[in-house]
Amino acid sequence: MSLQDQNTARNEHDTGTARRSLRGFAAMDPKRQREIASLGGRAAHQSGHAHEFTSEEARAAGRKRHAARNGPSEQR
Repeated sequence: MSLQDQNTARNEHDTGTARRSLRGFAAMDPKRQREIASLGGRAAHQSGHAHEFTSEEARAAGRKRHAARNGPSEQR
């Protein structure tokens, strides 16, 4: 068995699934990923497609999230 086969077998045993090599965006340096994502966010804002929450929308979303987490007995 080659070294690569041994590593693949070990990775499958450790995780229960075969591991895939990272390609494209996932293989990039995290700093470069943030730079690219930032460009997309800026473009969305400039084109008017980005959503910005108002304070009231944020409060409502928080209430929904906490109600869902705590169960129906604590909903207002």
